[in-house]
Amino acid sequence: MANHAKRLVTSTLTAGSRWFSTAAATATAVNKGNQESLFRKLSALTAADGGVADTLDQWWLPMVICLEGFDFDGNSVRVCVGTVGKESNGLVLKNAMVYEWMEKQKNKMNNADHAVRMDLLAKIKGVTSAEEYFNNLEESSKTVKTYGALLSCYCKEKMIDEATNLFEKMKELSFASALSYNNLMSLYLSIGEPEKVPLLAKEMEEMKIAADKHTYNKLMRGFASLKDYDAAEGVLERMREDKVMPDWITYENLAAIYVDAGFIDKANATLQKWENMGNVGDYRAFHSLINMYARMSDLSGVNPLLKLDDAEGLQKCFSEWESGCSTYDVRICNVIFKSYLKRNMIEEATALYENMGSRGVEPNLDTFDIFTNYYISNGKRDLAFDFFEMGVAKACSEKIKWFPTDGTVSKFLELFDKEKDEEAAEKFRERVKEIERLRL
Repeated sequence: MANHAKRLVTSTLTAGSRWFSTAAATATAVNKGNQESLFRKLSALTAADGGVADTLDQWWLPMVICLEGFDFDGNSVRVCVGTVGKESNGLVLKNAMVYEWMEKQKNKMNNADHAVRMDLLAKIKGVTSAEEYFNNLEESSKTVKTYGALLSCYCKEKMIDEATNLFEKMKELSFASALSYNNLMSLYLSIGEPEKVPLLAKEMEEMKIAADKHTYNKLMRGFASLKDYDAAEGVLERMREDKVMPDWITYENLAAIYVDAGFIDKANATLQKWENMGNVGDYRAFHSLINMYARMSDLSGVNPLLKLDDAEGLQKCFSEWESGCSTYDVRICNVIFKSYLKRNMIEEATALYENMGSRGVEPNLDTFDIFTNYYISNGKRDLAFDFFEMGVAKACSEKIKWFPTDGTVSKFLELFDKEKDEEAAEKFRERVKEIERLRL
């Protein structure tokens, strides 16, 4: 009897566990599927379309019906907002509409959500709107996050008095953090008062608030603005001592300091460390790296592009740089040509070649050699000869004797030998002799 009761209880518990597991799995599956569906629908909308609230309502209702009151905590919407915002280059208005919808759902907004909404309101309607939102929050929602969001708004708009007064209040409430100090440092750097940045860093140390990489990056910029290069250089050592990992911005700041001070060797060494971090796939890092080498008139350092295996990432990186660059350096284009042609991205390489011409940038001998080598390596003799002839003409006019490179010469001779075409081989040799190439 006891054993029967035990089996009955065990059976009941097992069945209950199975039901709970099934329900949880169903909730997870439905939630994931609906999250993907929501992302697609939100991505398709533009801020001008409106309909954000309707889209969210239509997405949420089936989950309620399917899971009979399953409590949605808003994370799916937060994920989609973050992703859509990044993919669509920050459609702030649409994101604001999403958060407005979230706020109308009971118990769905947390303090981080309130902070995000304040930031969005400030961008769309101005800081006054963010202030009003903050003032209307319940006292329990006026936390380090929401205070921090308001401080960030003040600092971005360079509202010095409001920012400093709020910051003092945050310190009274023990809400001061590395983030709030970083915001204030950014403010002082933006208004040309870099001397206040080291003072804030010292205050953080006295209050035992741990500095993060952003703090150190701003401190380095502050010292650089004050022309205190030794102190700026010492920031990197402090980061090592405090076991704070530098990022590419750290090395960008330090390299810029060295360039401004005329320490080109140190700048090069710093950029090498930057490249070794392996994040040149980040288009912002890519853009900054190219510009830094351009400032130094040393484009050889842009060759990390050749290490980018992701063709789509390569295109995105270059497009971002291309859209923002003021000067179009043919040497940078040559590195991109190599990267494209290494991956047989001939359409992209051709488009760049044509765009380079439309900007009034002339190909150099490296450009002609890159295309000549690519086409001859792929058995396209006619196209290879077209670029070869353009290169020969330029080499003759500039009295340059190294064109084409040894590798390209070898590729031509190998092809002629393979095809047993002595006539073409002899014609090639004669053309090369015209520019008095040093070795054949």
